[in-house]
Amino acid sequence: MSRRAGRDPARALLSAAAREGRAALLVPILLGLAAAAAGIAQAWLVAGLLTALLGYGPAAGGALVGAAALALLQVALVVAQETASARAGEAARSTLRRRLFSRLLAETPSSRPAGEGAALAVDRVEAMDGYFARWIPAAALAVVAPLMVAFAAGAADALSGMILIAAGLLVPVGMALSGIGAAVASRRQFDALQRLSGRFLDRMRGLPTLVLFRRQEDEARALDVAAQELRVRTMRVLRLAFLSTGVLELIAAAVLGCLAWRHGILAAEGHPAPEAALFCLLLVPAFFAPLRAFSTAYHERVSAQGAAAALSPILDAPVPAGLLLEEVPPSVTLVVEHLSHQPDPARPLAVEDVSFRVTPGEALVLSGPSGSGKSTILKLLAGFSRPDAGRIALNGRDALALAPAELRRLVAYLPQRPVLLRASIRENIRLARPDAEDAAVEAAARAAQVSAFTAELPDGLDTVVGEGGHGLSGGQRLRVALARAFLRDAPLVLLDEPTAHLDPATEAQVIESLRRLCTGRTAVIASHSAALRARFPKVLEMSEGRVVAQRRAVAT
Repeated sequence: MSRRAGRDPARALLSAAAREGRAALLVPILLGLAAAAAGIAQAWLVAGLLTALLGYGPAAGGALVGAAALALLQVALVVAQETASARAGEAARSTLRRRLFSRLLAETPSSRPAGEGAALAVDRVEAMDGYFARWIPAAALAVVAPLMVAFAAGAADALSGMILIAAGLLVPVGMALSGIGAAVASRRQFDALQRLSGRFLDRMRGLPTLVLFRRQEDEARALDVAAQELRVRTMRVLRLAFLSTGVLELIAAAVLGCLAWRHGILAAEGHPAPEAALFCLLLVPAFFAPLRAFSTAYHERVSAQGAAAALSPILDAPVPAGLLLEEVPPSVTLVVEHLSHQPDPARPLAVEDVSFRVTPGEALVLSGPSGSGKSTILKLLAGFSRPDAGRIALNGRDALALAPAELRRLVAYLPQRPVLLRASIRENIRLARPDAEDAAVEAAARAAQVSAFTAELPDGLDTVVGEGGHGLSGGQRLRVALARAFLRDAPLVLLDEPTAHLDPATEAQVIESLRRLCTGRTAVIASHSAALRARFPKVLEMSEGRVVAQRRAVAT
C-alpha cells in the first residue's frame, strides 16, 4: 500500500490497527491518569499524617479517612482500566483476525501448510493482544503520569522534581539497550514456534502414512529438535526481559537513595518542610509504577512486532484479481483442455495433458489407482491449485480468469475426508450456506438421507457431534457432507471418493443420494467404486496422471 511505502511493514501494521481502535484505547489511558492523580493526592494526605505522627505538625482528623477513600478509588480505577484495556485488546485482535481469515481464504489452500495457517490465525494474532491491551496504554501513561508526579514533587521541592525527571529520561535508554536484542530474539522465537506448530499439525494428520512407511521415529526426532530450538529461543527472550527489569529497578533504587540523601541532609539541619520531604519520598513508587508497567509492556511490543512481521506480508498483499460474476448460472458446461500440473518440482507431473468435456446433467467418473491424478484434477477444478499448463473453461470462459471467491460460488466440493466441527448436525450442514433458513437445511438433510438417522436421535438435527464428527459413523458423516452439497446448490459438483470405506448397503444409499445431487448439474467424481462407475456410465480411466482410455459402460 502506498501509505506504508518506505516504512517497516510490521510497525505500519501495528500503527494502522492502533489508529482504527483509537477510541477504545483512549478509555484505559484516561482511567490510568485518574488513578495517578488519586495516587498523588493520597501521598500528600499520608505525608501529612506521618508528619503529625512524628510531631512536626498538627494532626488532621479527615486525612486518614481521605487517604483510605483515595486508596479505594485508586483500586477501582485500576480495575476499570484493566477491564477497558482487555476490551480494547479483544476488539483489535478480532479485527485483525477477520482481516487475516479473509486473506487466507483468498489464497489457494495449497499455498501454505494448514499448521502454518493455524499458527498465524491463533498464535500470531494472540501475541498482539499485549500491544493493544497493555503497551499502548502503558506507553501513553509512561510519558504523562510520571510528569504529573514530577511536577507535584517539584511543587514541594524543585530539586526533587528535577531528580525524578532525570531518572525518567534514563529509563528509555536502558530499555532500548536491552530491547534491541529482545526484538530479534522474540522474532526468532515466534519463527521457531510457527515451524513447530505447523510441523506437528501436519505430521499428526499424516500419522497413518508415517507409521505405514516406518518413519515415525525419524519424525519424532525431528519434532524434538524443533522443540529444543523453541526452548532455547524462549529462554533467551526471558533472559533479556529480566535484564530490562533489573535496569529499571536499579534506577528506582538510585532515585530513592538520592532523595533520601538530600532530605536527610536537610533534616539534619532542621528541615524547613518535613511534610514536603515525606511527600517527595512517597511519590517515588507512584513515579515508577507507570514506568514499570511500561517496562513490562515493552516486551509485549517486541512480541507484537515479531508477530506483525509474519502477518504484514499476508495482510498487505494485493487482493487476488479476477473477473466477477453478475450471478451464478443455473448450469455450466465444463471443458478441460491439455491440463498439466506438477505440485512438486522434484517429482513427475501429477497430471499430464488431460482433456475432457462434461455437460449439464452429466457426471464424469475419474477412475484409476491411487496416485493416478484424480484428486489433483478435482483440486485444480475447485481452484485449490493452479495448473502449470492447459485450460479450464466454464460455459466457454476461462475459469482461471475468475476471482477465487467467484469460482468457489460455482462449486460444491466434497473431499475424501469431510471435516465436521464440534457443533450440531444442523450447524455443520449450514456451513455450506450460513444464511440458509432452517427449511432449506432440513430439505438438504432429507435429500442426503441425513434425516433417516437423525430421526432416531434425541435432538434430531440439533444433536451435537464431536470434533471430526465423533459420534457418527463413516456413512453418516458422509451424508452430512452430502447435505452440505445439496444446500450449496452449485452448478458444478466435485466429489472425491464419496463411497470409499462404505459397506455395500450404505454405499447403495449414498449412490442414490449422489444420483439426486448430480441431476441437472455438471459433476466430476473421483472413485474406485465399481458400483458407482456402473451407475454413472461416463468414465475416464487414468494412470500415472494420464488418460488411459475413455469408455461408456452399460448402466445397470
